[in-house]
Formats: sequence, structure tokens, C-alpha cells
Amino acid sequence: MKIVPALLTDNPQDFKLMLAQAETFTDFVQIDFMDGSFVPSKSIGPEDLAEIKMGIGWEAHLMVKNPIHYLSSLNKNGLERVIFHLEVDPRPESIVSAIRDLGLAVGLAINPETPLSQFEGIVPQIDSALFLSVHPGFYGSPFIAEVLEKIGEFRSHFPSTLIGIDGGISLDNIQRVKSSGVDYACVGSRIFRHDNPGKRYEEFVKAIG
Repeated sequence: MKIVPALLTDNPQDFKLMLAQAETFTDFVQIDFMDGSFVPSKSIGPEDLAEIKMGIGWEAHLMVKNPIHYLSSLNKNGLERVIFHLEVDPRPESIVSAIRDLGLAVGLAINPETPLSQFEGIVPQIDSALFLSVHPGFYGSPFIAEVLEKIGEFRSHFPSTLIGIDGGISLDNIQRVKSSGVDYACVGSRIFRHDNPGKRYEEFVKAIG
């Protein structure tokens, strides 16, 4: 299991600082994009990354109503995977194809209340599933433990699919999260709101052995 720092902010300068910090202690991050429509909050947009040279690999988590619109303007430097939300389109095949056409891996994000039956048909077409363990759109939201049961059910049906979890991950629950069988956990505020993000990241790494 890996710890993936998650960068979420609406301030381009704060983003640059967080990215610079992350580059000192990890080789891969998740960058969150929010449009203020699919989720109530709004974050930096692809245009804020246009001139930034990414020194590490990253995945884009698109919490937006129109992910295809975002694809054309994403900075591809270091980008490995694009994650979109199942809930934005009941027939997501066109989004999957658009991501594949860019030569990128496809991730599907699933909100806490979305049942496995609603998305199991699309799983063979994707590379990873990202389970939201909070209601998306806010830094520091409370952890929804019931999602761990859904992850266990998903793992039994799709043992070879990469599984991530995102939201409310803390040092207090990281062992339970690891026991659920996820491959990686995205941690945002509990790393970047610490006085020493690198030290806190290492504490998470140590906690999962």
C-alpha cells in the first residue's frame, strides 16, 4: 500500500508551495480539480498548471461535471492517470475513450453512497477505482467507515483492479484502511496542514509498515 499526497486548493500560489513541498518527499501526487458545480467548492483549474514543470508523477482527480472539457487543457507533463466520477455520466464510455486517446490510464471515482451494482459493468474498461470515503469537495471532511465494506466487496469481484481510497484518511484510521485491501490512500489536509508536511508523510508511511 502506498500513501499518495493529495493537493487541493483554490490558490495558485498555495498550489505551487504544496507541489514544491511534495517534490521533496514523494515521487507521485494526486491533484484535485473542482468546478463548483459537481461539487460545491472550486479549486485551481488546468490553466493554473499550464506553465508549471512537474518534477514528479501525478494523477488528476476531476470532481467536475464535464471531464472531457478538462482533458484538452491538462498539463500532460508527468500526468499518468485521469480519474473522473461515475456520477457525472450514466454512460461513461466516451470519457474512458477520451482519456485512452491521450495515452493515459483511466481511473473511476465512486462517491460514498454509490452502490457497486451501479458501476461494476464499466470496471473491465478502467485501470483503477478510487473510493471516496468522504463527500467530495472539501479538505478535512469526516471519514465514512462504511466505504471500507464496499471496498472489500469490490476486491472480491475485481481482484486485479488497482484500488485507491480518498478522504478523511488519518493516522488514527490508516491501519483499518490498509486492512481493507486498498493499493493506495490519498492524504491531503493531514499532510499539508501540518507544520512539517514531509515529516507527517513519513509518519503515514511508517504507520503502514
